[in-house]
Amino acid sequence: MAAKQNNISINSIKDESRRYKSTWGQRAWFACGCATLLISIAKSTLLIIAASPVGPLTWVELTLAALIGYVAADLGSGIFHWAIDNYGGAETPIFGSQIESFRAHHQHPADIIKCDTAGVLYVVSAATAFAVLPFNVLSGDAVLLVLVGSFAGFVMFSLKFHAWAHTPRRRLPRVVAALQDAGVILPWSNHVKHHRPPFDGYFCTVSGVWNRVLDEYKFFSAAEAVVLRVTGVRPRSWSEPGSDWSQVSD
Repeated sequence: MAAKQNNISINSIKDESRRYKSTWGQRAWFACGCATLLISIAKSTLLIIAASPVGPLTWVELTLAALIGYVAADLGSGIFHWAIDNYGGAETPIFGSQIESFRAHHQHPADIIKCDTAGVLYVVSAATAFAVLPFNVLSGDAVLLVLVGSFAGFVMFSLKFHAWAHTPRRRLPRVVAALQDAGVILPWSNHVKHHRPPFDGYFCTVSGVWNRVLDEYKFFSAAEAVVLRVTGVRPRSWSEPGSDWSQVSD
């Protein structure tokens, strides 16, 4: 009997471990997203080299394009996070698994740090590949490629920044902790507010720089009112959180 119970316990641990492992399909989509971003970087670099010598104005444009992409990505990550927290379900095309994962995340916030990177990023990686590839193929504008690549890259990795915001500091690589301290990527001190009642704000997960502004001006509340008026669909935040949601503290 004891041996049987031990076997059941070991099998349960193995099943739990497999639940957080990425599949080969997820890894393939993650690789596609990364490859698409690398192509964007490579092509923009080659275009800059071909246009050499490059004037100061072009460097200013390239820098602004990267910064605009970065700032816009934080806003985009917030809109994406808000949408999947509030609308759709497991049956939703493409994003169904993400919606269910984010809902489960509110019940078990720490589970995100157990997941493989590819398992967390594969859906957004696939979307990145499909969205950025046409620009890589058709565009010969280095500034546009930098803008698109910056925006798409930060949106894609925003879910990893999100996971790092839940990771104990002692387990973070030093460079990640430094970037969090500098506010370049999402720090826990910013994201923790999303996991406190009323659980309906601080959605942005690149740097979190937009969070205070969006909440102060009730951006998402206004968006929910518009969606309700147009579609008749109520956001989940009006009836949730449920009793199974976990409040996280510092």
